[in-house]
Amino acid sequence: MSVKDNIEKLRKQVPQNVKIVAVSKFHSTDEIMEAYNDGQFYFGESRVQELEVKQPQLPQNIEWHFIGSLQRNKVRFIAPFVTLIHSLDSERLMREINNRAEQSNRIIPCLIQLHVANEETKSGFTPDEARAFLDSGNWKQYANVQLCGVMGMATYTDDKEQIRSEFKMIKSLFDEFKTKHFANEDSFREVSMGMSGDYPIAIEEGATIIRVGTLIFGER
Repeated sequence: MSVKDNIEKLRKQVPQNVKIVAVSKFHSTDEIMEAYNDGQFYFGESRVQELEVKQPQLPQNIEWHFIGSLQRNKVRFIAPFVTLIHSLDSERLMREINNRAEQSNRIIPCLIQLHVANEETKSGFTPDEARAFLDSGNWKQYANVQLCGVMGMATYTDDKEQIRSEFKMIKSLFDEFKTKHFANEDSFREVSMGMSGDYPIAIEEGATIIRVGTLIFGER
């Protein structure tokens, strides 16, 4: 099936209120354009160097989501154009994003990355670290960063109940933070979770954004 066919099949399975981010890392600008020409405007990249090369070559109304681990010394390369950073995992990174956003005269939306998976290789705040980070109130001083919700990944496993319980935890933490810190902030509304292998469970548990690569572009 073509990229176009894959997207249209996926759209039939995803509620309209859930945003599909097409994970285009390692895929060509031609493949991205095939998706774009079928009305796909949200794309996710996880390598700054690759995104730097692609962004100028592609339509300027594409919304680029940075979904990978973000090093502080790379923020400056994407700050002028990135739509949403999914991987805010420390106050030090927030400070750098804020500084680069200010230089670009922008406010950059970010998601708090949560580490709930039973895998040491995944990064992000643990639930208690995220609570401490928000309770400190330090984040309020970074006027050029807008916290818009949370992002998390489930453990890579065939155990669907474990996956479901981890997505439940991510959504529960979102609800907790919304009530405690962002009750009056309409912008704090995103729950980014779910990928090609587990997005249906993520949607059932409250995802507002899913990140799908393989089901759209095929295996790399």
